[in-house]
Amino acid sequence: MPTYNTPGVYIEEIPTFPPSVAGVQTAVPAFIGYTNVLATDTKLHLIPTKVFSLQEYVDNFGLAQAEDNGLSVQIVDTVIKERDGTGAIVPGGKEELVGTTIEATLDEAQRSYHIMYYSLKLYFENGGGPCYIISVGPYSAGQQTVDAADLKEGLEELKNIDEPTLIVIPELFSFGAKKADYDDVVKTALDQAAELKDRFAIIDVLQAATKTSEVNADITDFQDNRNIGDNGRYGAAYYPNIQTTIDYNYFGFEDSITISHAVIDDEGVSTVGDLDGDLLSTIESTNNLTFQSIKSALSNYPLTLPSSPAVAGIYAKVDRNIGVWKAPANVAIGLIVKPSVKINDALQDIMNVHPAGGKSVNAIRTLTGRGTLIWGARTLDGNDNEWRYISVRRFFNFVEESIQKATYRFVFEPNDANTWATIKGMIESFLTIQWRQGALQGSKPEDAFFVNIGLGQTMTAQDILEGRLIVDIGMAVVRPAEFIILRFMHKLPEG
Repeated sequence: MPTYNTPGVYIEEIPTFPPSVAGVQTAVPAFIGYTNVLATDTKLHLIPTKVFSLQEYVDNFGLAQAEDNGLSVQIVDTVIKERDGTGAIVPGGKEELVGTTIEATLDEAQRSYHIMYYSLKLYFENGGGPCYIISVGPYSAGQQTVDAADLKEGLEELKNIDEPTLIVIPELFSFGAKKADYDDVVKTALDQAAELKDRFAIIDVLQAATKTSEVNADITDFQDNRNIGDNGRYGAAYYPNIQTTIDYNYFGFEDSITISHAVIDDEGVSTVGDLDGDLLSTIESTNNLTFQSIKSALSNYPLTLPSSPAVAGIYAKVDRNIGVWKAPANVAIGLIVKPSVKINDALQDIMNVHPAGGKSVNAIRTLTGRGTLIWGARTLDGNDNEWRYISVRRFFNFVEESIQKATYRFVFEPNDANTWATIKGMIESFLTIQWRQGALQGSKPEDAFFVNIGLGQTMTAQDILEGRLIVDIGMAVVRPAEFIILRFMHKLPEG
């Protein structure tokens, strides 16, 4: 009570509402990698920068690295030669064009390793929202490099930022020949998530397979050989890479595209066509129709990307539309042509359940009539009954951080029954809201969670003497129906 010495009328406002827990954001990714900034421009180097759209990313970090080598276009004309009455070809006779095919290809060994712009486009188109960019350096020319030390430096900077809840490192997909470096970066990301307990890592499995028969080798290598530490419950792995509808950037290097032109007659004889070896700029000025067809072929050539940016976007969309407790699976991926290799049920058996080490891998699959979907919802600790599912781990992250932030106001408050009752009421109110929204199981709140606090319950007299206030919180989080089993049987006729 304040002390009053001067006669008069005084106003006292009595707080009647209890403190509340405000839920934190659950799907704010941090993308770590190389960006299109000049080597002399250090303004955004290793500076976590929040962006809200692809255009804002471009304004700050630029476009994709242009493909200046490896793109080629093959033009094939099919003709019918003029023949005489006997069916013989007339020497020097006319040729009738019956069809033209124009196809673009890219030598994957020469493509740019730097895919941050493409990844952000894939992320936003799949429902992504605000995210952080940590640029670890500018694009490298010539023999491009993606360096584990750079990516780990970016992870170190991420440690100092509280808001991000997802870690995405798309350029890991180029580490096929540097598996020890891949292990090092993945382990660092998982360890950071475990240390801070407020974020979750989305990992791409290294892919060498180009056909289904080779998939098992990729999965076996990841599950049996990759040393990524013991914090798999704080991350999830996805496979395979995906072929997208995003266009390659070749702006400024149009004339580096190799043009080949062949003419094949009705006897299968191939000759070199007039456009063979021409520059794209020359074709544009002399044959605009063919030029437009070439541009269309270049646009239609699928750009292969890791799946993690699309997965991060879907995490954000599912969290926003339903809630973090909903498994981010059985959701279609946008901007996609197809997975880079086909996964069947037999292969997913191996991916989903790994008896030896528990490294579950979530599949990207095309299902008839459904499109291309995320078809898995497990963490990298797939054998752990507590932390098997992504949605359970991420919901605990959400609740833990939300309650932790709300409870800071009670630090140095009296460690007595009044404070205990206030904290208990605050947490129970928050968890009741989560139960009503469908995050917790149980027909009534007491079946869904418990909050215990008090002397003789969670604390001893010694705890109070040493300044400890201890709260025990238990939650029955909903789990995904991963296996739906329909049982059919004959029913004998009655009567």
